Amino acid sequence: MTAVTKKAASPLMVIVAFATVYIVWGSTYFFIQKAVHGFPPFLLGAIRFLIAGLLMLGWGALRNEKIFVKENIKHAAISGVLMLFIGNGAVIWVEQFMPSAVVAILLSSSPIWFVLLDKPKWRANLTSKGILGGLLIGLVGVVLLFGEKIKQAFSDGSATLELGGMGLLVIGTMSWAGGSLYSKYKSSTGSATINTAWQMLFAGIAFLPGSFFRGELNGMQWQNIPTDAWLSLLYLIFFGSIAGFSAYVWLLRVRSATQVSTYAYVNPVVAVLLGVFLANENISLLQVVGLVIILVSVLTINMAKSKKENTIIAKENDSSHKIKSEVKVLKAVKKPVESRELL
Repeated sequence: MTAVTKKAASPLMVIVAFATVYIVWGSTYFFIQKAVHGFPPFLLGAIRFLIAGLLMLGWGALRNEKIFVKENIKHAAISGVLMLFIGNGAVIWVEQFMPSAVVAILLSSSPIWFVLLDKPKWRANLTSKGILGGLLIGLVGVVLLFGEKIKQAFSDGSATLELGGMGLLVIGTMSWAGGSLYSKYKSSTGSATINTAWQMLFAGIAFLPGSFFRGELNGMQWQNIPTDAWLSLLYLIFFGSIAGFSAYVWLLRVRSATQVSTYAYVNPVVAVLLGVFLANENISLLQVVGLVIILVSVLTINMAKSKKENTIIAKENDSSHKIKSEVKVLKAVKKPVESRELL
């Protein structure tokens, strides 16, 4: 990520993109829950991402953007499968039997994985007391979230399915963070629209074998799918994918991964409010406490990283200023010498 790219980003566009990721993505948990009660999970993922990807690819073609760039397509395939097939696929699968609010709370730990998986910045991140302290706080929050279900699973076995879902969400969250970092470091060239389109297309294709082997289309009665499931699917295509994911991928190119990962502050809150007030979902006090602790952890990590980044920028600016001062001194010394030579 270069400084030039950051300067080229319009402040207004950055604000709009962050607002989209914060609010729209927070609402997608609720709409995934609605859609998955009308569509089988793999088919839902395939339809959502294939349609969104094709629409974005068509839009790029109308704007005469370069579509078939081999290197960009390869990077988009890897990041798209990691983020959208494994990461979002885990959410779709788990929301068949877990409340959307609880799923959103469990995913609030994603910025922690951004720190742990960001290998180029391990040295800076893992030597910071603030970041390490934030990681430990986050671990406490995750233990609280899992503790209740683990205890219930061992006592009467009734929470085994939910416990398995939690484990799947952890894998999905790690995959999302890994795919995001891969997209940030590898997809810095080409059109953001086209890169996003390919990511969604490859994710949609990845959902198809699962749908086929599960026989999701066998005896599918499209006319019996509830209207709210259709409307939720449309919302996920146009707002969750085209608007939300496009904004996210673009932000990864113009802002640091630390800043972009702050969506985890807001998404769970939006999801919990929608789940509780519109879907009558219940969350326990322990889960709320776990959420608060994780958010404190994420805030601590981001504040420490922001402070470190500002220190580095200040040092670079200071070095640049010293170099300019030295150049001025050299020019000032050189002028009298040149004057004497002319004489």
